[in-house]
Amino acid sequence: MDMIEPNLGALAWFALFASVAGLGFYVLAGAFPLSTRDDLKVHPAGVPLAIVNALAFLALAVGTGIYAAAELRWTSIVIVAGFAFLFAPGIFNMWPERWRDGAAGLAILLAVTVLAIALLHVVGGVYAA
Repeated sequence: MDMIEPNLGALAWFALFASVAGLGFYVLAGAFPLSTRDDLKVHPAGVPLAIVNALAFLALAVGTGIYAAAELRWTSIVIVAGFAFLFAPGIFNMWPERWRDGAAGLAILLAVTVLAIALLHVVGGVYAA
């Protein structure tokens, strides 16, 4: 396995972070543009949740990319990121529908993304954004 990727621990962490980022991409793709989401505009926390989620998603995506570039071979990055992005819709579809398209889903996604960013800082240290 060392011939494929010698740093399996970093590969596992990258798979987790890329999966959370992929899930965040799909949830946020449904939240924007905000002009089409009247349900989020009506909810007092809807628009702020969408904006904070977008910022957290960007921080996670950039930090994950920096971590992966520093720790992994590029072939591992391409394959694992591809799998994470490919299977994220399956995770998204397993969520109850009320979590997918509303403020509750954005709140859950924000909690998961912030947890992933915290783990990235613990695991990645200086590489984390």
